[in-house]
Amino acid sequence: MTVPTATLTPEIARKTWQTAEPLHAMIYFAPEAQEEYSALGYDVKANTAQGYFPARAAAMGAVTADVVHATFFNFSRLAVDVGMSGAWDIASPQQVLDARYRAADRALRRMCGDLLEEPGVAEAAELARTATTGCTPYGRPLFAANAGLPWPEQPHLQLFHAQTLLREFRGDGHIAALVTEGVTGLEAAVMHVAQGDSWSRKGLQATRAYSDEEWNAAIVALVERGWLELDGTFTDEGRAHRQRVEDLTDVLSLPAYERLGVDGCGRLRTLTRPLSKAVVDAGGLRIR
Repeated sequence: MTVPTATLTPEIARKTWQTAEPLHAMIYFAPEAQEEYSALGYDVKANTAQGYFPARAAAMGAVTADVVHATFFNFSRLAVDVGMSGAWDIASPQQVLDARYRAADRALRRMCGDLLEEPGVAEAAELARTATTGCTPYGRPLFAANAGLPWPEQPHLQLFHAQTLLREFRGDGHIAALVTEGVTGLEAAVMHVAQGDSWSRKGLQATRAYSDEEWNAAIVALVERGWLELDGTFTDEGRAHRQRVEDLTDVLSLPAYERLGVDGCGRLRTLTRPLSKAVVDAGGLRIR
């Protein structure tokens, strides 16, 4: 008798991405990253945007602020302009990339310690790398740029690189889903706060550099569409809209995790869970 093969669902894809995501996301908060960018000449003490934007954009080469604004999507033009002003005069994209990987190495060693010496790290890196072979570059600019970079030699950095690819692949798909629904970057940020499960308005508005006038105008626009109440919370219709976007994002991420199948996804979660927990326990993620 043939045993039915379990179906890889969008929910499994999301759960697998979420489990390993701290191994990528920590680079945006790690003090090691700020130290490395500062050493290149970026004034990250005055504004962390001067490290964040060039470091994430560097895989695309010496791109303009216009390209960054389009591909990062939910940041204000002011935030991008501040972060990218003179960025490539200070350091080349390759220098910034090298600094980013040095920071990832240092940060993961600090937060994960001896866990990085476990044989499961190499296995997790191989599984995550296999998942990236299911990703295609079409309409996925940030994924495509990072996919063109050489793979690091050390297993924990291979895992970091693979998760970066998977995150940007998913992120590019998320933007496609938002655009399909006619949502602007600012409106996406406002609805992210309305969800109420992570960022506060104060934190997200500050990091995306939107004024109170811009933020309030976006709330009014979403109220007129029937998606928000005046206090910025979701209506039933708005919550359903956001769920449609999230569901479509999950579907668009499936090609990567289909390369692993249900069992492979489960194994990747098992192997990365202790590492991600170590990152979270060490304060490697900061939600405001």
